[in-house]
Amino acid sequence: MRPTPRAETFPVNTPAASQVFTTVLSQGPLARLEVARRAGLSPAAVTKAVRPLIEAGYLVEDADEAARPALGRPANLVRVDGGRALFIGVKVTGDEIIGVLTDLCCRIRVARHVPLPDRAPKVVLASIADLVKELLAEADGAQARTQDQDPVPVLGLGIAVSGDVDRGEGTVRYSPFLEWRDVPLAELAAMTTGLPVTVDNDVRALTVAEQWFGAGAGLSDFAVVTVGAGIGCGLVVHGRVVAGAHGVAGEIGHVTVDPADRLCHCGNRGCVEAIAGEAAIVRQIREATGVELADAAEAVALAHRGVAGAREVYARAGEAIGRGIATVANLLGPERVIISGEGLAAYDLFAEQIREAFVAAAFGSAAQCDVLTRPLPFEEWARGAAATAIQSFIRADV
Repeated sequence: MRPTPRAETFPVNTPAASQVFTTVLSQGPLARLEVARRAGLSPAAVTKAVRPLIEAGYLVEDADEAARPALGRPANLVRVDGGRALFIGVKVTGDEIIGVLTDLCCRIRVARHVPLPDRAPKVVLASIADLVKELLAEADGAQARTQDQDPVPVLGLGIAVSGDVDRGEGTVRYSPFLEWRDVPLAELAAMTTGLPVTVDNDVRALTVAEQWFGAGAGLSDFAVVTVGAGIGCGLVVHGRVVAGAHGVAGEIGHVTVDPADRLCHCGNRGCVEAIAGEAAIVRQIREATGVELADAAEAVALAHRGVAGAREVYARAGEAIGRGIATVANLLGPERVIISGEGLAAYDLFAEQIREAFVAAAFGSAAQCDVLTRPLPFEEWARGAAATAIQSFIRADV
């Protein structure tokens, strides 16, 4: 494995430079005038920001032959050189760790899944360290095969964990699936791997990836709702991912939709997650059908076979999710809500109910919000973690 390099820093550290770079990263290639328009900056400010980024190799400028005028030189487009740097993203679940090696444009080069034998922090840290070593070796091997002169640096590690995570402190305050409390994960992982580490909530990390590289690119206000083991929500307001004063903004899984309904693990009744989380669905179908189910996959299969009671459980889950999404639309008025997560395997069982409940509960023009379904593989959660590492590298204000 390569030796740990001296930490490389982003060549410019001003809000304008970060805005220019993220605009090109998420929406480029773009002409400089278009960068200025989209970033809300003057052409002079863009020129000042672009120059050191080109000199350091983070941006390149290419002639746009397709836009060549009748006379004179073709226009130049500015784009990010994705091969300039590499990043690692890790998503920790209750039973496995998913790791990806990405380039600066967050394109996945290598993906790995490893089982998690134990959820104790020491075991998880050791597994993360081993996975990072493996991904670094993959990066070195790929460069050796292409005979690159200089190794491309790996400039950061992002780790995504479910639960209450303080990104600024790098601490997992509480993760119910891992049964962790107050684990200083960023500090411990940095000592173990030798890389700069960013730790964030997994849904917020996925939201960063969608904001810069996915269905939220170019949007000022949108939300990501994840359906699966839990019901999560990431919020982007005025172009920024919102964590809130206490780091728990967007917890629609714990919005009460029926106070007379089931007890949630949070202690309240009738939360969206208590009705529509995968464990809750499995439990309700067992009660309704008398069939012993091992997991959510068996629950989906039972409902697809039309077993009485199973479809009704999914219909109620869809209604709860739709009301939760309507709450987000009513409060924030996002342009788009992106629905994702492993629970989308059952989407056909409750899609209609989600839409009907959303329309019924959304107030006025909030019902015009674009609700987009976007199935994503689990590697995308790790890619989200890599996106937070990229974000931390290029922006000093996160």
